[in-house]
Amino acid sequence: MAVQKSFSVEDKLKALFSVQALDSKLDKLRAVRGELPMEVSDLEDELAGLQTRILNMANEIEELGDKIKVNNEKIKDSNALIKKYTEQLNNVKNNREFDALNKEIELQGLEILAAEKRINDTGRQIEEKNLQVENVKNGLEGRVADLEHKKTELTEIVSETEKEEAHLLGERLEVEKHVEEKLLKAYDRIRLNVKNGIAVAPILRSSCGGCFAKMPPQLEADIKSYKKIVICEHCGRVLVDAKLAGIEDEIIEEEEKPKARRRLGAKKEGEE
Repeated sequence: MAVQKSFSVEDKLKALFSVQALDSKLDKLRAVRGELPMEVSDLEDELAGLQTRILNMANEIEELGDKIKVNNEKIKDSNALIKKYTEQLNNVKNNREFDALNKEIELQGLEILAAEKRINDTGRQIEEKNLQVENVKNGLEGRVADLEHKKTELTEIVSETEKEEAHLLGERLEVEKHVEEKLLKAYDRIRLNVKNGIAVAPILRSSCGGCFAKMPPQLEADIKSYKKIVICEHCGRVLVDAKLAGIEDEIIEEEEKPKARRRLGAKKEGEE
């Protein structure tokens, strides 16, 4: 979005860090859903695959049934020919005709045996396919139940977090107005390329708070001067100083703890 008002580098960094803080809250909120959205999507794909498999097997069973019909027709035709040739045997005029008719009757008998074998084999294939269909259907029922459970669980979680998410998104839209479009696009691009979604990192003990690489003194001075936007040379994150990030007091407190422990230890030694 275009920014009408001109903002200082410090203002831009503060706004960008605020965007980062809101995005981090949104990330944590969405993390509550865990792998559920992906699991729901995977289950939906799996169900679609199982349904397609059942449909394909049903088509195969139908094709096998057609083969049985064809072979039954062959048996019917062969029986008709056997009857015809048997009747002709009564009117043969010589041994050659008699042998020829008997050979035809024998051939048709073999055709019947072959067709019956094909029918039996196809019948077994149909039984196997029907068993496979039954197994897939049983599996499908279980996966449907799993999907309904996952969807219900996801809906409950979403309903619990959607109000807070909507509020945070509204805040983000307001803060975005103080960030240049070019800078915001760069920020979104960095977020996509880092594992933890942290695109704006504070300097912690002269190191990048994102990748923990040590900062040269001059670079750290540039960050603290707010004269320009500084990018970490190692990880590409936008860098801000601890004061702007609001964590300077925490760092000072952590640094003072060892000193306080040493002073306490020295005091005890003196008392002894």
